[in-house]
Amino acid sequence: MGGGDKTRLMLNGVALLERALEAVSGAQRIIVVGPSRAVTRDVRWTQEEPAGAGPAAALAAGLAEVTAPRVAVLAADLPFVTATTVGRLLAHADPSGAVLVDAAGAEQWLLGAWVVAKLRVALAGDQAGRSLRRSLRPLDPVRLAAQEELPEWLDCDRPDDFAAAKELLDERAGRLAR
Repeated sequence: MGGGDKTRLMLNGVALLERALEAVSGAQRIIVVGPSRAVTRDVRWTQEEPAGAGPAAALAAGLAEVTAPRVAVLAADLPFVTATTVGRLLAHADPSGAVLVDAAGAEQWLLGAWVVAKLRVALAGDQAGRSLRRSLRPLDPVRLAAQEELPEWLDCDRPDDFAAAKELLDERAGRLAR
């Protein structure tokens, strides 16, 4: 998305990061990996070393701050993730983890819940440039199908993803207005 911070993009007046924070608002501790900024929730900030080393390195950095036995992991560019989705994933995290699958049946590795001890083993060592699929697939997580009205697995990696998310919200608002 042009190299900018996509988590700051506003979708119907709410930044993508704030939407993700709302989905985990019931957590005892919220850890955000990335540059610190003003947000509406109490969060703990951390950063992967080096910054920009990729999702697996970011997850390892965030995991260093986790004290709970299970953790929800979600990207901050998922505009439709909900607390219900996070709750379903956490409820199915045993024995190792649960990952949401999209409409095509593909795992969304940046939307899952994990047993922390297993996740620490999977992320041991240098994670710079390593894919989450490569790190997490060996944990053989439970695969949960999306169930929400809006595609909670949709991430805004490209401008057309963001445009599609806006269109879906506008369509939904139009249906609700009728």
